[in-house]
Amino acid sequence: MAGYPTISRVSRALQGLLTDALTVVDPGNPPIAQLSNLKPPPGGQPPVLTLFLYEITEDATVRNRGHRRILETDQQGQPRYRMVKPGMPLVLRYLVTPWANDRTTEHLMIGRTLQVLYERQIHRGADLSPELDLESLSITLAPLGLEERTRVWWSIQEPYRLSLNYEARVVDLDVTAGEGEELPPVREREFAGTMPDGPP
Repeated sequence: MAGYPTISRVSRALQGLLTDALTVVDPGNPPIAQLSNLKPPPGGQPPVLTLFLYEITEDATVRNRGHRRILETDQQGQPRYRMVKPGMPLVLRYLVTPWANDRTTEHLMIGRTLQVLYERQIHRGADLSPELDLESLSITLAPLGLEERTRVWWSIQEPYRLSLNYEARVVDLDVTAGEGEELPPVREREFAGTMPDGPP
């Protein structure tokens, strides 16, 4: 079940994936990925790739999904159904920024990030981390225009830097266990109808 820890788990899984991937940039002094709100901004030694979760929105493209019917067992051991709302579909937006003492290292970090997130073709939580139990998850590059990107940096009162914008979509937050409308199982069905008197 994807409960309230899901956002934290997605962020930490991305951090772990990118930290491992960045080792090839400089095996002697490997850059690390770090969750950060960029306040204060990190220095360039050791090199750091920051993951700044700057926006969370509801995914409007899959908002109007129907309720789910879950079969459970009550305290007497009898089957029952519970109608629950679908999980809340979310889009997590990350600003991914390299920080190093030289531009060459920063460009290598950017290139490696693009490469690994494109190669992994993440479609499920398990594609990102074996411990991430999400049926549907995609990590995609979502380019921002220069004006939009500059606005993000302005909002945190930091000068503009070369960065990437990634979206994690669809992250479903399930409703709290036990909530929902309980329905007894269907045991019998009655059909009413009439038979024609004879051939037409």
